[in-house]
Amino acid sequence: MHQRMNKKAMAFLQDMLRQTLAKLPSLEPVCDDGLFPAFTKVYIADSTGFELPHDLHKTFPGAGGSAATAGAKIQAVWDDKSRLFSHWALTPGNIPEQRSIAQVVALAQKGMRFIFDLGYCKLNALASIATAGAYCFCRLNHPTNICQTVAGRLCPMKLAEFLTTVEHDRPLLEKSISLGATERVAARLMAVRRPEAIVNKRRRIARKNASKKGYTPSQAHLTLMAWHLFMTHVPPTIGNTATIVKVYPLRWQIERIFKSWKSSLHVASITTHKEDSTLCDLYGRMLLIWFNNALCPQMRATLWLKQKRERSLLKLVQHFQALAARWMQAIFQSELELHRFLQRACAAASRLAAKASRKRRTTAQILQEDFRHPLESVASAAAISA
Repeated sequence: MHQRMNKKAMAFLQDMLRQTLAKLPSLEPVCDDGLFPAFTKVYIADSTGFELPHDLHKTFPGAGGSAATAGAKIQAVWDDKSRLFSHWALTPGNIPEQRSIAQVVALAQKGMRFIFDLGYCKLNALASIATAGAYCFCRLNHPTNICQTVAGRLCPMKLAEFLTTVEHDRPLLEKSISLGATERVAARLMAVRRPEAIVNKRRRIARKNASKKGYTPSQAHLTLMAWHLFMTHVPPTIGNTATIVKVYPLRWQIERIFKSWKSSLHVASITTHKEDSTLCDLYGRMLLIWFNNALCPQMRATLWLKQKRERSLLKLVQHFQALAARWMQAIFQSELELHRFLQRACAAASRLAAKASRKRRTTAQILQEDFRHPLESVASAAAISA
């Protein structure tokens, strides 16, 4: 088997992967929760990295320093409305997220919404998204040059000093700002006060770490620890502050997907050492990932309609892994037998891959309560179309 995992096999698997990725966007979306009727797509962009055997250090160099000599990153853009990936790329581990942002920004069209982590927060990318008529929501990188309008003129804004003037009993605030020394990206600053117990803990840790390194943390740094800081292009006519800040936890959707890839599909624990066999193994696991990804939307919708239960991606992956031997037998029999096997497997998965019931509300349930009023949705859609 390992002798057959050569360059021809690697090229074959690469071609299968390309064909699979080309077909995924054509799948019919079946699981829109109705959370964002005003937006055409809600993109969540993120990446995950993992180590590779040293023999691949030329093809996939690692991040350097104390990290592994060989490593890879998966850059992905997840559409939360269709539950499908709109972009995916396997890159060397030494390429930072900010160098991959151009591929994400290329997806921007009018009426779309992007949710980023701090690693993707790059001013020219935010400006390009706004120019395309799309909207962005991400954490604010506070060292960025921030300006505010005072008496009709843009003036530098000292964020820490501004936050110290906020009343202690005010949990949420918003302010119009401009980002960048030259880009001048118009945005809304949104600040959410952290619980006092968490703030005190974070400050103790910061002082302890600073003491070990021989310096004292600045008062500005300690002040910023008391707040969650976000920025967005979404105007007030489309979303109020209290609702928008509840959207950010949706970013954990893609984090859970990455977790399933690593813990159940073992993408991060490949044990082969030769380049060809390692890449064959990696591309094979990627194909299984996309197979599960293609099945998830329909199965999620079916499970919700029948049982009002959410589908667990981890359980779904484990379910198909348990059927691997019968799956292989079906492949070598006939196309009809493979079709029957998949039908039976998907029917069983609808019973076995449901999430455990829990009392705590999900982010989607919290947002559904905020978007409950149809007049607000109509007003938002009209504002975007204008």
